[in-house]
Amino acid sequence: MSVDVEALTATVRGPVLQPGSDGYDEERAGFQAGFQHRPAVIVGATGAEDVRAAVRFAAERGLPVAVHSTGHGIVTALDGEGVLISTRRMTGIEVDAENRTVRIEAGARWGQVIEKTAPHGLAPLNGSAPHVGVVGYLLGGGTGIMGREFGYSCDHLRSVDLVTADGTPHHVTADSDPDLFWALCGGAGNFGVVTAVETDLFPVARFYGGGLYFEADDPVEVLRAYREWTLTVPEQLTSSIGMMFYPPMPVFPKELQGRYVAEVRVVFNGAAAEGERLVAPLRTIGPRLIDSLREMPYEDAGSVYHDPDFSHPYFGGNVLLRELDPSALQTLVDLAGPGSAIPCIIDIRHLGGAFSRPPAHPSAVGGRDAQYILRVMTGGSPAPADAVRSAHQRVYDAMKQWTVGRSLNFVYHDGTPVDEEQVRELFDADAYERLARIKALHDPDNLFRFTHNIKPAEGN
Repeated sequence: MSVDVEALTATVRGPVLQPGSDGYDEERAGFQAGFQHRPAVIVGATGAEDVRAAVRFAAERGLPVAVHSTGHGIVTALDGEGVLISTRRMTGIEVDAENRTVRIEAGARWGQVIEKTAPHGLAPLNGSAPHVGVVGYLLGGGTGIMGREFGYSCDHLRSVDLVTADGTPHHVTADSDPDLFWALCGGAGNFGVVTAVETDLFPVARFYGGGLYFEADDPVEVLRAYREWTLTVPEQLTSSIGMMFYPPMPVFPKELQGRYVAEVRVVFNGAAAEGERLVAPLRTIGPRLIDSLREMPYEDAGSVYHDPDFSHPYFGGNVLLRELDPSALQTLVDLAGPGSAIPCIIDIRHLGGAFSRPPAHPSAVGGRDAQYILRVMTGGSPAPADAVRSAHQRVYDAMKQWTVGRSLNFVYHDGTPVDEEQVRELFDADAYERLARIKALHDPDNLFRFTHNIKPAEGN
């Protein structure tokens, strides 16, 4: 697609790039290496005015718009058409320590936010990976590492600065526009381009946490032990368990290389002595390959999960489970454990607590009766995509009787078009219909469709 960008170049401060121009490939690159956007035009936005100009330019020409910060959450690649707005230059962060809030521009990452808030003894409700972008995470709900105590991260949003499909800026709050604010809290990037958010901070300077890594000779027994333990812990403790084979690569700790490992990650907002008491049953699972549990400053929160910070291809999804039924554990291991034909990573995160309670302001996040998220992922697999999808789907099918939905934050597509049925599974039925009506008001031409796309309701 050939697009005349002369008028756009004269309007924005940031770079305007087209295929073949210097910097084009670098600008479109992201954390997800399995597939990438290849748009007709990239705008490297330096601020909200650049975003407004880019959206107006696209709308006037009927071009679709995608948004790109870190590139973790690419859903469907914008290929050969449309405008990609890169927000990675928009990294402003303003901390209001007195009111325990922070204003964050659209390109900032959680690690950058923590650097600004930690000196005040305050913490944001970030996820496990500090290199993830703030805005995409919040638009998906935000399943944070302290979520059992504080709830979904979007439950604590104060405001969202948004450019809608007509190029109009909005400062959206629960009071100024309850419907749109509700939709932005968990409805993904369907309603415009977010240029900044304001969200709550919490008085957490230190916590007890880290990881316990075991060689999982009997994965089912390890999962059973973890499940039983989660039934005993207080809301101040949020945890997960992951299982995977660690290839002999220097990016991984030497103790884990060449082993099938179960890793339990813990974040406890309380005294270290009480944390030690709470995790004592886990240490009886078996000898630890690594035991990193300790009291630590919140600046070290990223060390709990040690999520890979290097670009790589990955594909996966999840189901929200009302319970982790003991009878399902053997099936899970049979389908996705060390003997499965397709290499899989199993990840189970403990929900409940504040995750299950209604927030102060309503949001589009559904499945709040879930007690666990079960994720299945495959990274860098040489297997054909169809085989990987089928292997994962067999796991989800086996869990249907306990499934209450899916989490938008943990859906990692493979670049193929996402159909409406897949998107509907991410929301409660009534919520989806409401989202579609709000979409019709703010983006009737479905300009923002390269996301978990909610199509505009007809007849509005």
